[in-house]
Amino acid sequence: MTDVVIRALDTSDAELFDTLPDPLGAREGHRLTRHRPDWKRVALRDGRVVARGAWWGGPEDSAPVNLNWFDVAEGEEEAGAALLRSAPWQVGLELNLPAGWRDDPALRAAAETRFTAARTAGYDLLVERLLYRWTPDRGLPERPGRLQFRAEPDDAVFFDALRRIHSATLDAHALRAVEEGGLDRAAQEELDFFHWCPSPREWWQTAYTPQGDLAGIHIPAHNPSGPCIGFIGVLPAHRGHGYAYDLLAECTHFLVEQGAEFVAAATDQGNFPMAANFAKAGYPVVRERLDFEPAR
Repeated sequence: MTDVVIRALDTSDAELFDTLPDPLGAREGHRLTRHRPDWKRVALRDGRVVARGAWWGGPEDSAPVNLNWFDVAEGEEEAGAALLRSAPWQVGLELNLPAGWRDDPALRAAAETRFTAARTAGYDLLVERLLYRWTPDRGLPERPGRLQFRAEPDDAVFFDALRRIHSATLDAHALRAVEEGGLDRAAQEELDFFHWCPSPREWWQTAYTPQGDLAGIHIPAHNPSGPCIGFIGVLPAHRGHGYAYDLLAECTHFLVEQGAEFVAAATDQGNFPMAANFAKAGYPVVRERLDFEPAR
């Protein structure tokens, strides 16, 4: 067997990326994603693509935010690992899979090939997530009318709310941030993401009880692929009342009022309360995602 050759692509040979079969439907999952040709890399054996990766970031980013398209041919796990190890960007890896992939032997085998390559390259699984997509045919979720929503221009209000929300969270990314840098880091990472999104800062909203207590926050957003639920969070003192659904319903209505024709969202598979709220609000699971992180 000949050695693997790792190549970066550009506009002149970007078509090489498309020569590897796509059993997991990554192209469909990324139909709204724009990947830069120079952030794509392939592993070739005897001139044939046996692994590929497309790194992704926003239009203004000078370096990728993550690797969200990674494919490996059957039996080429080492080539896939070499592709990851040789990349100039050591960022998170998102494996975007069809919903229910574990129930299909062919899909599961294809997924396991990619998992093996990632682990061989030193990546560890952080969390499995459910990806949602609301469309108008699902009907708008009913607004319960229990909370009062306000625009809030002061980032300090959101920072404090995020610290309190993440003091008792089920979110794996937030838990990692808390472990590595405390509540301040977890809150700041969220704020940095909200500011990175191209949607207006004026969209961010706080939610109050009729008694005037801050109960939670929601962030209607656009990421570079379109409208999405940026964040839903209920302060610990106000949990147990189902307010996360109120926030989700309001966030959905807000985005539709801004012209959204669909709304994307995601939550950790282990966050059963939030998954139940998405189901109640008419958000179907359209894909699943496994988030891996490079060794630190």
